[in-house]
Amino acid sequence: MGFGTFDHFHPGHAFYLRELGKLGGRLIVVVARDRNVEKVKALQTTHSEEERLVAVKNSGLADEVVLGNQEDIYQVLRDYQPDVVGLGYDQRANEDKIREVLPDVEIVRIGSFKPERHKSSHYRAAPGGAS
Repeated sequence: MGFGTFDHFHPGHAFYLRELGKLGGRLIVVVARDRNVEKVKALQTTHSEEERLVAVKNSGLADEVVLGNQEDIYQVLRDYQPDVVGLGYDQRANEDKIREVLPDVEIVRIGSFKPERHKSSHYRAAPGGAS
């Protein structure tokens, strides 16, 4: 299972999903809800949660793509009980809380892919907000 905002879906996101796919048999990707992104990252996304969900689905890199829970971001862990959780190199995640919810889960950090070029903040800053 992997998590992300996936605003301005770009090659770095595709790399993350391909690497996640190598970790297990079935890849479930959780797209962050708009209000949770605002709360956690203190920013608004350029694309709505539905647009971001569709972008990840359209990549064809995940077996299932779902929106996160608005009230409890850890609920998807309880619902799906993944064996492995893959986090991006720059994701702020409470690994202790993940292990509290799923004591036996394996947590893997996925490396970066050209972060100097492929990071959502670069796309937000681009004139016209390239997507």
